[in-house]
Amino acid sequence: MRIDNRSNDQLRPVKITRDYLLHPYGSVLIEMGNTKVICTAMVEEKVPPFLKGTGQGWVTSEYSMLPGSTMQRKIRDSTKGRIDGRNQEIQRLIGRSLRSVVDMSKLGERTIWIDCDVIQADGGTRTAAITGAYIALVDAVCKLREEKLLHKFPITGFLSAISVGISEEGPILDLCYDEDHVALVDMNVVMGDEGNFVEVQGTAEGAVYTRAQLDQLLDLAEKGNRELIALQKEILGTEITAIIQEA
Repeated sequence: MRIDNRSNDQLRPVKITRDYLLHPYGSVLIEMGNTKVICTAMVEEKVPPFLKGTGQGWVTSEYSMLPGSTMQRKIRDSTKGRIDGRNQEIQRLIGRSLRSVVDMSKLGERTIWIDCDVIQADGGTRTAAITGAYIALVDAVCKLREEKLLHKFPITGFLSAISVGISEEGPILDLCYDEDHVALVDMNVVMGDEGNFVEVQGTAEGAVYTRAQLDQLLDLAEKGNRELIALQKEILGTEITAIIQEA
């Protein structure tokens, strides 16, 4: 058994709370084990300069970790005077992932800003952020639709992400920090609901891995992502799920 008594192919307990904050068009608190991330979606009625006049919209992201989210105080980017390299990498990943399930031509010339703030970190913060941010994005789009600002629904599919890795005991799903810290291989996998891969980030930390082990990790990731997407569908409800599947 693992540190928290899970089986190797078992997700941590997942809880997603919608409408967590008052002001954003979409807001979610996602909890995966002890990892907690607030994801918000806010709408800006303009696009970056390279999209002006094209009729297309944009989805972009920012990611940060609160000072008290880790055991040692996390210094704010504003204090350092620059964006932390890790934060920049993760927010680009979140933005790329979400754009993969949005038809920008149906969004109109507006930007949806996704902000993911880690309030408690215990591994898998980037993958939890993507899974939670997707719900916030859908809620924001639904609100735009209710306000009759969208003529067509721009979300084209479901999206989630999960971590997998190889420990001394073999391949494992959804690593907590203590597992991630000593993993021989660490991988983050972003997937759509049809089993297609959006992004795979895999790194040998303590040992190289074989093609057979890679296949094992991807199978584990697919299992975890299918479970997360099933939860997303349950949370969003049959009506919104049907709209997305028909888009």
